[in-house]
Amino acid sequence: MRKARKSFEVIALALVMCVITSLFAGCGEPKGEMRDMTTMEITRDMGLGINLGNTFESCGGWISSTSVTNYETGWGSPVITEEMIKGYAQSGFGVLRVPVAWSNMMSGDYDIHPEYMARVRQVVDWALAADMYVILNIHWDGGWWEKFSGEDKDECMHKYKRIWTQITEEFRDYSDKLMFESLNEEGCWNDMWNRYSGSDEGKAEAFGLLNEINQTFVDLVRESGGNNKKRHLLIAGYATDVELTCDECYKMPDDPAGRCAVSVHYYTPSTFAILEKDADWGKCRKDWGTEADIAELEKYMDMMKETYIDKGIPVIVGEYGCPVKNKDKESIRKYLTSVCKAAYDRQMCPVLWDVTDAFYSRTQCSFKDEEILKGLMEVKNAE
Repeated sequence: MRKARKSFEVIALALVMCVITSLFAGCGEPKGEMRDMTTMEITRDMGLGINLGNTFESCGGWISSTSVTNYETGWGSPVITEEMIKGYAQSGFGVLRVPVAWSNMMSGDYDIHPEYMARVRQVVDWALAADMYVILNIHWDGGWWEKFSGEDKDECMHKYKRIWTQITEEFRDYSDKLMFESLNEEGCWNDMWNRYSGSDEGKAEAFGLLNEINQTFVDLVRESGGNNKKRHLLIAGYATDVELTCDECYKMPDDPAGRCAVSVHYYTPSTFAILEKDADWGKCRKDWGTEADIAELEKYMDMMKETYIDKGIPVIVGEYGCPVKNKDKESIRKYLTSVCKAAYDRQMCPVLWDVTDAFYSRTQCSFKDEEILKGLMEVKNAE
C-alpha cells in the first residue's frame, strides 16, 4: 500500500506540474504556430469577415482619457465581452478585423498606455480562442496622418514606427492567425494630389509617399523578430480605393517573406453605401440592385481580380457595407450579399463593416437580420 501510495503521489505531483506548465505555456497548445501556408491560402481559409467597428478606434477630445473603457464605449459600443466575440464565430465569420486608434492614452515618446495595449490584446485573444483569424491595424487616429504630406513628415514617420514597434513586440510570438494591417483609409493626401483636379501634378509624389510608408511597415515587421519574420501582412491600397489601388503608381512593397495581401474597401455607389441623407455632394439613394448597379460592382471586382488575384497577389476587401437608416430593407440585403459574393467568388476575402447594433447585436450576441446572415453564409458554403 505504501508503494502504491508513493506512486500515486508522484503521479499527482507530475499532473500538477503539467497543469502549471500548461497555464504558462498557453494551455499546452503550441503558442505561435506558423503554418506552411501561402497568404493566398490564408485569406481563403479566413472565409468571410466582420469588423469590430466604432470600438477601439473611437477617439475625440471630449472622451476622458482616464480609462480604456471611456474610449471603448465612446462611440456607442457596450464594453466588449468574450461572449460577443464568440457570437461572431458562431455566426460563421472566420476573421475579425479590429480597428484601433493607438494615440488614445498615449504619452512620452508615443508610448501606448499598457492598459490600452492589454485590453486590445485581450479581445484579440478572445477571437483567436474562438478559432477566428484577426486583422489588427492602425485605424483613423485623430487626424495626424494628414501631416505626413507636409513639414511634419519625419515626426509622423517616427510616430508610425513607434506604434508598430510596440505592437510587433507585444504580438511577436502570436500565430499566423494574427495579421497586421499597415493602415486604414488614410493613405491619401489631397493637398498633394486630388483625383478630381483634372491634373496629374503631384500624383506620383502622393502615391510615392504611401508606397514608402507601406515599405517601412514591412521592413519594420520583418526586423522585429519572432514570428513576425513570417507573419502575413495586409497592405493598404491608395485611399483603399479600387481604381486608385489598381493604378500603376501604386506599388506593393518588397517583402523577403513573400507574405503580403492588398487591402481595398468597397462603398460604391457612395450615395447608397455611405449617405443616410442628402448631402451637398450627392442625393441619398434608398434602393440598390439595378442592372447598372450590378454591372458596376462586377467591373470593380474584375479590376481587382485582374490586377492582383490573377497575378498571385491576395486581396482582402477590408470593409464593405451600407447604413441601415433610410434604406430599403431588401436593397440592404441584396447589396451586402452581392458585394460579398462578387468578392468571394473571385478568391477575395470580404470583411463586413459593422458597428454596434447595425447588423450584429452586441447585447444579444447574434445577428439582427437572419436573412442577411443566411445570404452571406450561403456565399461561403456554395464553393
